[in-house]
Amino acid sequence: MSPELELQDAIVPRLKADTELMNLVNGVYDQPPDGRWDKPKLGYVTLGETQFIRDDATCIEGGDVYLTMHAWSRKVGFPAVKEIASAVSGSLHMAPLVLASWHLVFIMHQGTRSFRDPDGLTSHAVIELRAKVHKPLS
Repeated sequence: MSPELELQDAIVPRLKADTELMNLVNGVYDQPPDGRWDKPKLGYVTLGETQFIRDDATCIEGGDVYLTMHAWSRKVGFPAVKEIASAVSGSLHMAPLVLASWHLVFIMHQGTRSFRDPDGLTSHAVIELRAKVHKPLS
């Protein structure tokens, strides 16, 4: 299995189990369901883009996985989406995630960007993460 998919399989349950984050949002989604703004918290988190850059050594297969998470809110201003983004990065930065066939050396929060979406109502944050993974060559 790809390291990106294995990371997703570890990240989603970790975020869903994070009570601080789940008190701020309606859910964590790969693809959010329709009507996602109809709940009182008016926010959610989605999985974003990934990129695996291979950097194999003589006896180890591995590299870096760059991934993004997206935080969304329709509460007025940026405070709510920044709070969601902070909870996501806090939950994942240096988290001891266990992957199925890859070994996670580390996962680190690299940065967060917050901005208003073109609809003028939605605040959006992009949380950027980097993970180092490896496994012995077979």
